[in-house]
Amino acid sequence: MKKTKGRTFKTGAYRDTDARKLDFEGFICPKAFIRYAQYMDKHRLQSNGVLRDSDNWQLGIPKNVYMKSLYRHFVDVWCEHRGINTEAGLEDALCAVLFNTFGYLHEIMKEKESLINPYEDIIHKFHPLKENHDTIRLHQRTKSRT
Repeated sequence: MKKTKGRTFKTGAYRDTDARKLDFEGFICPKAFIRYAQYMDKHRLQSNGVLRDSDNWQLGIPKNVYMKSLYRHFVDVWCEHRGINTEAGLEDALCAVLFNTFGYLHEIMKEKESLINPYEDIIHKFHPLKENHDTIRLHQRTKSRT
């Protein structure tokens, strides 16, 4: 295993450098993230009056349903961008586009899901230092066979 440069803090604590790690904090704006969560919460109440679980969508929605909804909401965003008011409004339309995009991506990821550990498979595939994860995955396979 390769040795990596690290950081020693004034307290004496040591951490590897974060230069090549996925930067979730930097990739997502907290204000937009909060607004999206507000949108999702607002739409938890179903037409039958029952409040659905926040992760209900993860049970599975066909990709063609996501695509049709994504397109409708994109048209709302486009109209708002062109100065045409829509029933949804710009922020809700953008949040709906995000929901359908995340949902569609979720379905794709489920189709590719690893039997060992789906998160490790995602990290292995998209992380710039994936060679370290090969060792972890090999170790996990070995442990599961014993």
